[in-house]
Amino acid sequence: MVEVLFWAIIIVMFILSFVGLLYPVIPSVLLLWVGFLLYHFGMNGDALGWVFWSAMIVFTVILIVADIIANSFFVKKFGGSKWGERLAGVAVIVGSFIYPPFGILVVPFVTVLIVEMVQKRTVEEAFKASIGSLIGFLSGSFAKAFIQLVMIAAFVIGIIF
Repeated sequence: MVEVLFWAIIIVMFILSFVGLLYPVIPSVLLLWVGFLLYHFGMNGDALGWVFWSAMIVFTVILIVADIIANSFFVKKFGGSKWGERLAGVAVIVGSFIYPPFGILVVPFVTVLIVEMVQKRTVEEAFKASIGSLIGFLSGSFAKAFIQLVMIAAFVIGIIF
């Protein structure tokens, strides 16, 4: 019975990690680690070796950096300023509270548009930078979803083999 409860919690943690893609205030990678550690300390401490744990550390770093790099890269690539870059990241978090899940798309877009126009950019340049923030967020989210799937697959493979 306890094992069923542990598995239920692990599965819920994994599902919630994907909810964190839509609500950035939910720490996706931390929820994955809760699932891994619950299995390790609550069910079978011998199943997951050092290769698994080392790979999870690397993937965790990649997950944390993916959002920042993707957003920054695309805002820059589309002509955005440093302020547009920085405030797009903040706006993603704020947007997760305003009309979720659409707020995480709309709020950063509008924020970058306003920030760029305040900095005397043309409407076209500001709009282009806003598109960059949107593409950056979406590409970062897809990358994070893929990496999370890889982490979960590695976990499943680690406990089966």
